[in-house]
Amino acid sequence: MNNKPLFITFEGIEACGKSTQAKMLNDYLIAKGQKVLLTREPGGPNISEKIRSILLDPENKEMTAETELLLYLASRNQHTAEWILPALNEGNIVICDRYFDSTFAYQGVARKIDLDIIKQINNFATFGLVPDITFVLDISVEMSILRQKGKKLDRMESESIDFHEAVRRAYLEIAKENNRYVIIDGSKNVDEIHEIVGNAFIRSV
Repeated sequence: MNNKPLFITFEGIEACGKSTQAKMLNDYLIAKGQKVLLTREPGGPNISEKIRSILLDPENKEMTAETELLLYLASRNQHTAEWILPALNEGNIVICDRYFDSTFAYQGVARKIDLDIIKQINNFATFGLVPDITFVLDISVEMSILRQKGKKLDRMESESIDFHEAVRRAYLEIAKENNRYVIIDGSKNVDEIHEIVGNAFIRSV
C-alpha cells in the first residue's frame, strides 16, 4: 500500500451507514500501518463542533436556509484549515464523514439555494480542496426512517420525507458527475459494504 496523502469522504442520506463505514475503513487502514485522520462534518475542531451544535439543535426551527448554508461553510472552512489540510500536508490519509457534496445535496437541491452561489462560496471556504474518492451509500428514505426509529432526531433528521427524497435524488445525480464517486447499495450487509469500500480504496492508490 502506497504511503501518500488521500482525502476520502462518505456521503448519503441520514442513517445510510456512512459513519460506520468511515470508522471501519479508518480501523482497517490503521491496522495496515497508515496514518489516518478520521473526522466529520459539521464538526472536527472545537469551533466547528460549536457550530455543529447550533446547526443540529432542533430548537432552532427559525433558522433560514441562507443562515444554515453559511454556518455549514464557516464550520467547513475552520475544519479544512485547522485539521484537514495540515493532515494531508503531513502525508496522512483523511477520512471525513460528509464534506461539500452534502451542501450541494441538502442546501443546494433540497433547500433550493442557487448552486452557482454555493460553488463560489464553497470553493473559497475549502481553499479549492476536492476529495480524491467519495463513497455514496444509497438507501431508500423508508429505510432511513426505519433505522432511526426510537432515536431523538436532530434538526436535519427531522425534515420532511419530501426533503430527504430530494437529498437522495441529488446525491445520485451528483455522483454521475465524475469518477471520484463510488455509489454503494447501503442496504447490503455491513461487512459486504466494507469489502466494496476496501476494494475501491485499493484501486485508487
